[in-house]
Amino acid sequence: MSFIKELRRRNVFRVAVAYVITAWLLLQVVDILLPMLTLPEWVGRFVLLLLLIGFPLAMLLAWAYELTPDGIKKESEVDRSESITSTTAQKLNVGIMVAMAIALVWFAFDKFIAGPDETAPAVAAAPPVAETTTPQTASSLPAEKSIAVLPFVAMSSGPDDEYFADGLTEEILNSLAQLPQLLVTARTSAFSFKGQDVPIQSIAETLGVRHVVEGSVRRSGERLRVTAQLIRAADGFHLWSETYDSVATDAIAVQENIAEKIAYAMDVVLDEDSRAAMRESGLRDVEAFVAYQKGMDYYARAHGQMDQLEGLRLANEYFDEVIERVPDYAPAYIGHSDYFVHRLLDSVYNDQPEDIDQQLMADYIAAARSDWEAAVRYARNADERRLFELNLQFIRGDWRGLNGALASAIAKAHCGPGSSWLSNIALAFGDTRAYQEYTETTLACDRGSNIAWFDASRAAFWNGDFEQGARWAREGADLTEGRWVYTALMRNLLAMGDYEGAEQLIKAIAPGRNEGLMFRSIVAASRGDEEALKNLRVKRPEGMRAVWQVVEPSWSGNLEEANRIAARMDQHPFGPITMIIAISWCGCGAPWTLDATPNFAALIENAGLPWPPPEPMKYPLKTW
Repeated sequence: MSFIKELRRRNVFRVAVAYVITAWLLLQVVDILLPMLTLPEWVGRFVLLLLLIGFPLAMLLAWAYELTPDGIKKESEVDRSESITSTTAQKLNVGIMVAMAIALVWFAFDKFIAGPDETAPAVAAAPPVAETTTPQTASSLPAEKSIAVLPFVAMSSGPDDEYFADGLTEEILNSLAQLPQLLVTARTSAFSFKGQDVPIQSIAETLGVRHVVEGSVRRSGERLRVTAQLIRAADGFHLWSETYDSVATDAIAVQENIAEKIAYAMDVVLDEDSRAAMRESGLRDVEAFVAYQKGMDYYARAHGQMDQLEGLRLANEYFDEVIERVPDYAPAYIGHSDYFVHRLLDSVYNDQPEDIDQQLMADYIAAARSDWEAAVRYARNADERRLFELNLQFIRGDWRGLNGALASAIAKAHCGPGSSWLSNIALAFGDTRAYQEYTETTLACDRGSNIAWFDASRAAFWNGDFEQGARWAREGADLTEGRWVYTALMRNLLAMGDYEGAEQLIKAIAPGRNEGLMFRSIVAASRGDEEALKNLRVKRPEGMRAVWQVVEPSWSGNLEEANRIAARMDQHPFGPITMIIAISWCGCGAPWTLDATPNFAALIENAGLPWPPPEPMKYPLKTW
């Protein structure tokens, strides 16, 4: 006991506390400076080693030496009656309190503002309601077990750190999406909030979910810190949070652990099959998921931000790298196929440009088919496989049983990678009511996607549900970026006879030349204004050349011209695919007569597909 009292008198305990707090603060500063100054990882370890060595030395000095008015002296040389250790103790107490306050402020900032606290206790979840195992309709309240995984923030500035953070996010999202008990917002919607400072509650409301996952990633050399937290949007409470300090090569294990912890926090019971599905859903290769994010970046920019073919070509350079490293990852093949499809579509639109000969077209068709064959082979679940098989059957030109494959594909809502051709096939040949129900449920997975709203609104139009179609188009225009929903809104307005609303829409969205031409042509055609159509006919929108060339004569009632353009398309190896697109855009029943397109007619007859297609809207000048 006398030894303990002596330790207290000499302030050894106080020095120990002060040393530990100061060392912790110093390590936090070093942790920040390392990535900023691009210092090697060993610097942090070296500082930690020095601090560990320094602790026993500090204790030894506190025991053997004493602070006096004349400076530091050996304790044995100080007269006990003149000792000021009590005064020193008071100063140390103040210093410890100041250091503790700084440490607490930094701790709160780092864990609750910059990132979650791995020791923070989980808040009890709200009482469970009836479990929702299928996505809710767009008009219903969010499902109790609905979740959006927002892009993790890259806290360091290495050349690939942002792609790394995006890749880690998508791996977590893919894992959670394999659980049928959860409704997981699609990547398109979740990533639409990247870089935006939007309150969690607003994000959840926009995406139609009750829970949000957010986090951050910091890399410094091989060091990796990942923070993640699951937030209940209604009140902002953290249902779970954790910080992972590891190395970059452990990123896959970190991602798997995060996904499983989130599932548990959402009261999802995981068996071995569920865990296996989660593990096998992603790339499980750090370099591959960085390359995939780079490819997806070019893929997105190719659809509206840069030259399309050049963007898709650059995207394929990265998709090739992904396929080489992880040959069984189906989404990479889907993105990879788009370049070949657009080269083929452009060759139809441009009446076979000089740089595409017959052999090259055959190569492109073979490449597109090969990609979709691989996607089918490596589909991660039965829902994906049904959709991928529909794509493959369609681009192969073997349309027998196509309606059955379509019905199977839309029998269950699917929140993963979609089908490039699903909407075109469904509108031209399918059960429009079933397809509308499908779009309602899939919209719940991807409320941040302009295309999802467009598909739902267009399905309602084809099904004669014009008021609902207009509502969805307006809601999609308010929530998302992109102009496709305006086309669907225009169709629904005209089908309701709301010409004033159609004219206001044209003025309000200030369309560019091509979009304005298309809208004014639709208005003129629905009015039966032959003179207006004649004045607009000499100008055709870029990007819809062949499709527009057959659609506009159909609206105008010019059967001879429509048949002539369709006959030319019919001779192209990829022509039937483009003709299905024309049918879905026309929305006028049969845009041409089958006797003008013998190849297309043979496909229809052999497959037993219905003809003519539905006619959701009448055009006064079209008489066939």
